[in-house]
Amino acid sequence: MNAHVSAILLGVNDMEKSKRFYTEGLGWKIQNDYKISVFFVPHGGSLVGFYGREGLAADVGVNPQGSGFPGVVMNYVVRSEKRVDEVMDEAKKAGAKILKPAAKLQWGGYGGSFADPDGYVWRIGYSAQGSDQPYAE
Repeated sequence: MNAHVSAILLGVNDMEKSKRFYTEGLGWKIQNDYKISVFFVPHGGSLVGFYGREGLAADVGVNPQGSGFPGVVMNYVVRSEKRVDEVMDEAKKAGAKILKPAAKLQWGGYGGSFADPDGYVWRIGYSAQGSDQPYAE
């Protein structure tokens, strides 16, 4: 198995609310809307989409009634501290719950995190160290 993610699927409770959050709030463009699942234009990265939570849970054979930290965090690496602040602001205006406001990090970077309407955690970050960062933009 290669170290590669073909697509990231998020199980959501309210398809329309999630679509509004990512499209109107964060400016993502829909690539395909199959009604039971939605996929966004990947812009050279991994394909991200969502599926109804109950259906996705059934599809992979787990109980949809999970709670707490799911142990998954999506990282979004940008090229400046200013852009971290902008993305965090976009997310807040879209209705995200700010989990950790953007600030200097103990290891020397800069970042913050938020949760989308279904509780999925996004960490927005910048690091001046190294030129091989996995930039999202």
